[in-house]
Amino acid sequence: MNRAENPIATFAAGCFWGVEAEFRRIPGVVDTEVGYTGGHTENPSYRDVCRGDTGHAEAVRVWYDSSRVRYRDLLDVFWRIHNPTTLNRQGADVGSQYRSAIFTHSPEQEREAQRSLQKEDRNTRRDIVTQIEPAGPFYRAEEYHQQYTEKHGGGCHL
Repeated sequence: MNRAENPIATFAAGCFWGVEAEFRRIPGVVDTEVGYTGGHTENPSYRDVCRGDTGHAEAVRVWYDSSRVRYRDLLDVFWRIHNPTTLNRQGADVGSQYRSAIFTHSPEQEREAQRSLQKEDRNTRRDIVTQIEPAGPFYRAEEYHQQYTEKHGGGCHL
């Protein structure tokens, strides 16, 4: 299957290397790519985003086969792989580019994301700071960031 035949989900949960690696392990995920979204700067570089003034988050786009994995299942993974109660921080990574966010691609995804946040909030002692917003422009990160953990090992906070 190719990307065009599949729905897209977009998540920000800290350093995109580890987040991408986690989603790539899920049966039914067709492809992934890391990049920058949710900000105001066009075509930002990694260096630009690291400065913290572009408004972008490090994010992962996930193409998935909806006959094999549901969006709800991807949301469950999203909540499991990071701490949604720390504002602009995951592990040692600090800054708005490491925020927790779900970027939705349809009204149905918006509803599912809101339901999953409410469910997660009931099961968490601290306030969840995850943002849910419509997906906007996504800028693919530099090639050396793509599938980083598969190519180089190691990774981030996960």
